[in-house]
Amino acid sequence: MTTTNESLLEVEGLSVSFDGFKAVDDLSFRINRGEIRVIIGPNGAGKTTVLDLICGRTAATSGSIRFAGRELTRMKEYDIVRSGVGRKFQTPSVYEDLTVFENLEISYPRGRGVFEALFFRQDRAMLERINDIAAMIYLDDKLDQQASGLSHGQKQWLEIGMLLIQDPALLMLDEPVAGMTISERVRTAELLQRIIQSRSVLVIEHDMGFVEKIAHQVTVLHQGRIISDGSMEHVKNDPKVVEVYLGH
Repeated sequence: MTTTNESLLEVEGLSVSFDGFKAVDDLSFRINRGEIRVIIGPNGAGKTTVLDLICGRTAATSGSIRFAGRELTRMKEYDIVRSGVGRKFQTPSVYEDLTVFENLEISYPRGRGVFEALFFRQDRAMLERINDIAAMIYLDDKLDQQASGLSHGQKQWLEIGMLLIQDPALLMLDEPVAGMTISERVRTAELLQRIIQSRSVLVIEHDMGFVEKIAHQVTVLHQGRIISDGSMEHVKNDPKVVEVYLGH
């Protein structure tokens, strides 16, 4: 597992308060290009709030989020997406009544103007991209199948594919293997290793076996603060982590 030392995302002193409660408290970490970073911690630790802050769903009370040299904290949510940040939520949100192909097609980035959208057609580049992504997410033999007929794990892969087709530099995944079979979890770990050949991934996950398979770096949150940060080996043996999280 190799990463570069070139940072893609830099979070500095990030905090957010809701009615006086600090959900995220003075958070600082960075993600390098080609890195898988996993955020773990007990329920209510602030993990999903961190993703909300990065993608612009929640406004930070203080601190800085720099992505590829740009400050995100003052940008609108859709501009953050356009700048190269893709996010998958806990529950798969695919279009159930469309086929796998149509789900990928509808996610393909089109020209932003009315003219381009009006005269958009299925060109060769788009078809090649859909086929490449479908193969990557193990659904190339299911392109004509309705999404409603997919297993839960396959729907998770399809949603990842719908993000990948937009070519984000950073992919954020909230509990991507929840509800998956053991074999689907193994294949998802393999999928993430392929994804980081050309991008970085930030994952929130509870499945420690899966975290061990994929993580370059692990950040442990407790009550909105980082209590440990480093390799899986490091955080696994950190007494604070064992006490508040792994010991449960």
